[in-house]
Amino acid sequence: MRLVEFHFLRSAPYGWITSLFMAGVYSIAPASSIWLSARSVSAQPSAPLPTRPSPLELIEQARQKLRDSATPEVPTTSNNTSIAPPVNSFNLYRLGAGDTISVQVQRFADLNFQATIDQEGNITAPLLGKVPLQGLTIAQAQERIQQGVNRFVINPVVFVALTGQRPVLVTVTGEIAKPGLYTLTLPRTSAALLLAGGATGRADLRSVQVKRSLSDGSILEEKLDLVTPLQEGTPLPDLKLQDGDVVVIPKLSEQEQNYDRLLMARSTLVKPQITVRLLSYANNGLGTLTLPNGSTFLDALTAARPGPDNSNLRRIALIRFDPIQKKAVTRDIDARSILSGNMAQNVQLEDNDVIVIGRNLVGRITYALNTFTQPFRDVLGFLLFFRELRSGADSLFGPTGRE
Repeated sequence: MRLVEFHFLRSAPYGWITSLFMAGVYSIAPASSIWLSARSVSAQPSAPLPTRPSPLELIEQARQKLRDSATPEVPTTSNNTSIAPPVNSFNLYRLGAGDTISVQVQRFADLNFQATIDQEGNITAPLLGKVPLQGLTIAQAQERIQQGVNRFVINPVVFVALTGQRPVLVTVTGEIAKPGLYTLTLPRTSAALLLAGGATGRADLRSVQVKRSLSDGSILEEKLDLVTPLQEGTPLPDLKLQDGDVVVIPKLSEQEQNYDRLLMARSTLVKPQITVRLLSYANNGLGTLTLPNGSTFLDALTAARPGPDNSNLRRIALIRFDPIQKKAVTRDIDARSILSGNMAQNVQLEDNDVIVIGRNLVGRITYALNTFTQPFRDVLGFLLFFRELRSGADSLFGPTGRE
């Protein structure tokens, strides 16, 4: 066999031999390179095979990709541009214990619920558990609940609405009939004024102040003008109050001449009725008249009906307590002149005014007030002075004291 092969090679042309030799070389070279590379790979340490992610991990990766694709890019700002702090406003209602909210999740009706904030400031919701909402605005509460729902729904659309507001405790002070603390089921400034008995005749309703303390210690103040809307026939501002608010009714300056006292006295913002004391021989002492606020001296005279035989209508005194000077201020009034048509002396009455009818009685009361040199502590002391006149001076209304 080998002789035949050798004979074939000798008898074959030179070109054939060369072709076979080259073909053998080129066919052996790739095989040898593959063999060498396989040996080098087998010599290296084998790397661990990558583990396949679990189905939960695959779902979470898909959720994250959806979040990234749906999250808008936040525009970058320069270093010189500062972000303005949130503005505190009276229009921002802050949630508290007793408030009831309604939560709706769009396209997921099973996640809708209604809850009331407990005394600790939390709500208890399905799937979410306890969620603290004390002191948050409606928008902030909506954002916090949306973050909780986002654990179960990708990019949920959540709506939060206040369906039941808690009663609020507010303080009403200043020129008000009954200053103090009041619980309001309808937390409005108008309701606070009415519940406190209305403003007094000395109140300046052009600058009613509402003060609110915030959690960071700062105080918000809002001023309300209740006079101009009444003059112009426009709706009154009715601020929505919150728990802890303080409503302050300032006092009207004595030198103020542009304030429409009669208009405000006949409005529903002030005390609806006033009490006027009547001191005369016809009443045998101190009587009481209850009149609508805004009544004048002629209204009181008509209600008292003094007889012309036992009263001197030309000498009547109107005595009013001055809270600044802490003393009684007396003004002489000629009632017959008013009945004749002179309305200049027909003054508007105020709460706790005292009307003294009769020349002799006016003189005695005036002498007693001049003798009493100590200032009155308040209006109660002023009224007590006239009550004590009856028991402390028998001759004041006795037969010898009559005219």
